Amino acid sequence: MALADRRCEACHGGIPPLSDERARELLGELDGWALGETGKTIHKWFAFKNFHQTMAFVNAVAWIAHQQDHHPDLLVRYSRCEVTYFTHAISGLSENDFICAAKVDQLFSAEAPGVKSGGVW
Repeated sequence: MALADRRCEACHGGIPPLSDERARELLGELDGWALGETGKTIHKWFAFKNFHQTMAFVNAVAWIAHQQDHHPDLLVRYSRCEVTYFTHAISGLSENDFICAAKVDQLFSAEAPGVKSGGVW
């Protein structure tokens, strides 16, 4: 099943973070995401034409976070936003991080209403 079609599962700790090998395998299923320097996070920058579009994106990501009960760190600038995922309960990456990243990428799919191809709103 594709990552974007999956649902996050509650993570309360007590499990190990994903191995570097597994994280890189899942990263290959995403578009343009990168591992952080420590290998404990994944992140991606998204660019927009203006602040209004950036904030619309931030609100869409917030809705995904609410639905999945898995929340990213967001760095918001006028016309761009960096989304970073990290599972705090295990101090590293879980499959939830990749599931949510895939759902964020879907905001830029050709089928998404109001979104032009190429990830430009």
